[in-house]
Amino acid sequence: MQTDMKGREPKVEFTRHTLKEMLAVRKLISFHYFEFAKGYVFEGEQHDFWELLYVDKGTVEVRADEQTHQLEQGMIIFHKPGEFHTVKVGSQHKPPNLFVLSFECASPCMESFENRILQLGTKDRNLLSLLMQEGFYSFEPPYDKSDIHELVTREDAPFASEQAMRNYLEILLVQLIRQQEDADRQSARKPASFQTEKAEQRTADRIISFMRGHLGEQLTLDRLCKELHLGKSRLKEVFHAQAGIGPMDYFKQLKIEEAKTMIREHQYNMTEIAAMLGYSSIHYFSRDFKKATGMSPSDYARTAKARAQG
Repeated sequence: MQTDMKGREPKVEFTRHTLKEMLAVRKLISFHYFEFAKGYVFEGEQHDFWELLYVDKGTVEVRADEQTHQLEQGMIIFHKPGEFHTVKVGSQHKPPNLFVLSFECASPCMESFENRILQLGTKDRNLLSLLMQEGFYSFEPPYDKSDIHELVTREDAPFASEQAMRNYLEILLVQLIRQQEDADRQSARKPASFQTEKAEQRTADRIISFMRGHLGEQLTLDRLCKELHLGKSRLKEVFHAQAGIGPMDYFKQLKIEEAKTMIREHQYNMTEIAAMLGYSSIHYFSRDFKKATGMSPSDYARTAKARAQG
């Protein structure tokens, strides 16, 4: 490098690159998590902002303008501004857990979500789970009151929790738009890394599907490996990469979520539910349930009953 007359190196000029922003979410309107009982009906509303509804558990009937859809677990729908929408839980439906988030986003790319119902993959669900977690960190309860829309920041909220929540939401939107663009390019050859990722996602979905079909058993990791024809280290590696937690911890979560649904259906007592989910005693069932939810099964039943009557 050449120097000037006094032996000094010339000043280097650095160019600043302004990052492109394709979409931005700066304002939230509501953050809700509902555990509805059979027969619940929400008469409907329309507003001038976006609203996403994700079925975390069970089945629900959703009306969007003139279209009526039955959404199953893992499905998400985006209600566009001005769209009239309702929610109904039929007597034959499995009681649903619904995550509902309302937000403002003026980006034209949001048109990708109009009149669409999407089935989320494992990575999408993990991202949504992180978004929900930050929401619980950020805002005060209650989360299950449909007539309460004012968000109150928690005094003990972790550093930048609202910013993290916004980031997860924006990344989820970007990810879903990219996936739609990939699907629209069916004639294009997908790279090997993409094929590998899709294969691992399918493997994780197969494991979860097997778990759901055997909630009444005391499933072991060895049994999973045998049934799925995978080595123990490979199964744990793939599952953790896709689901974010270990397979047996996930299996326990599925049991507790199924227990919550059965409690809200009011068809079985606690002892019967424990036995149907493979617990050797009501004691072990109650212990796991309280560890996962913060309340005993009987306390949860009373809360669910009061919520349904309210």
